[in-house]
Amino acid sequence: MTNSTEHDTPGVLAPPPVIYLPALLLGLVLDAVWPIGFVRGLVRYLLGGGLILVSGLIMPFVLRDFRRARTSFSVMQPSTAIITTGPFRYSRNPAYVALTLLWVGLGVVLDNPWMLVLLLPAVLLVHFGVVRREERYLERRFGEEYHRYKASVRRWL
Repeated sequence: MTNSTEHDTPGVLAPPPVIYLPALLLGLVLDAVWPIGFVRGLVRYLLGGGLILVSGLIMPFVLRDFRRARTSFSVMQPSTAIITTGPFRYSRNPAYVALTLLWVGLGVVLDNPWMLVLLLPAVLLVHFGVVRREERYLERRFGEEYHRYKASVRRWL
């Protein structure tokens, strides 16, 4: 069922980090202009640092699984395999989960609620502009194999 055409890609809006970055920068600017603050003291570093740590623990396994499957990590390249091991047993999008946890962790550590507010539009853009398009692509490319995986593993968490 796989298609070997090199130009067969998901047609995503943009790579997720490119979608997240402008909102992150806007959050930093808004915090510089209108600082609000919401988490004080040691809690800020423990909670935010913990989220950043979890994000950092997920990504090496995601990258390892892409390497083992010999498929591209880039959303702009064709997929050659469905990955169902490692973090992909729990989420169909563990890299995006890790990126989101990193963002929340940074927002907490930096005591920047603007970043958390701007996370919602960024996640919605990733969901509709990347994830949904990737899913349609993987359904076309891998058919029943992807349908089975999709039925057994949640999209996010």
